[in-house]
Amino acid sequence: MSKKELGLAVLLIVIGGFTAILNPLFLSSVNLLNMANLIGLFGVFSIGQGLIIITGGIDLSVGSMFALLGVILVDLLVNYELPWPLAVLIIIGAGTTLGLLHGLLVTRLRLQPFVVTLCGLLIYRGIARYYTADSTMGFGYAGDIDTITWLASGRSFGIPNPFLFLVVVAAVMGVVLHRTVFGRYLYAVGRNDEAARHSGINADAVITGAYLLGGGLAGLATVLLVFYTSSVSPSSFGNFYELYAIAAAVLGGCSLRGGEGSILGIVLGTVLLQILQNLVNILGIPSSLNFAVMGGVILLGVIADQQLGRRKQKAQLQRSQALAAAE
Repeated sequence: MSKKELGLAVLLIVIGGFTAILNPLFLSSVNLLNMANLIGLFGVFSIGQGLIIITGGIDLSVGSMFALLGVILVDLLVNYELPWPLAVLIIIGAGTTLGLLHGLLVTRLRLQPFVVTLCGLLIYRGIARYYTADSTMGFGYAGDIDTITWLASGRSFGIPNPFLFLVVVAAVMGVVLHRTVFGRYLYAVGRNDEAARHSGINADAVITGAYLLGGGLAGLATVLLVFYTSSVSPSSFGNFYELYAIAAAVLGGCSLRGGEGSILGIVLGTVLLQILQNLVNILGIPSSLNFAVMGGVILLGVIADQQLGRRKQKAQLQRSQALAAAE
């Protein structure tokens, strides 16, 4: 565990303890299980966002992807009556395809990730609303979805299944990011794209791979979120969820400059966001200010990231000067 992760864990304990003092119900089994469920739901796609941020990119289209993929999932299960394993594979495949498209636009056409995914945010939401004539879609009397309903929103051994999915995803992505060549390339490309290219790394493939993984995890998260809400309103489903993912990644130590971050940090950032949500409710802050709180959290995270970056640069400069003086 790095210093950043250790500091974040301590912060979690402090804020959690403060929240429990304000309201002992914070530690009730009902609240803890509900938090675990939400941490699982948001943590899965936050990890995908974190991988993209590590390369120096960003994905603003996640929430709109949920809306588009969500209405397609309901349509496949209810109107086309596809077997749920096939429908789930189609949704995850569609998310992966959209992620691949983002990656190719960024690497082949040299478009800015902000522009590409901002356009995706608008396009996917618009298509979802047109696809459903701007009406809410639900499962109604759809048959043979009991198994997928339980997998996506039920519990195993008393633990919400979305949280277990997060544990599995975090373990797999942790190995990919911290124990594989691809993971090392992600950091290298994020720190210095040009230097990575000159050292023989196929930076375009690495960046595209990050967007592809982010899209696939967004597809998986879509399935979990749809069965959590049991319906999809294309105009509001997934609204601003990209902000939650960015906030979780930034709080977890991912630098918006790229080249920094960890899977454990992103998970801890997701947990911190949910504790802050509980604290907001306990303090009686109106729910309408939730986005203001999220914006403040992101701002504080970015300020802290900049200060740490400057300190690192200053320390590196001092070490370089000391070595030069010694020679």
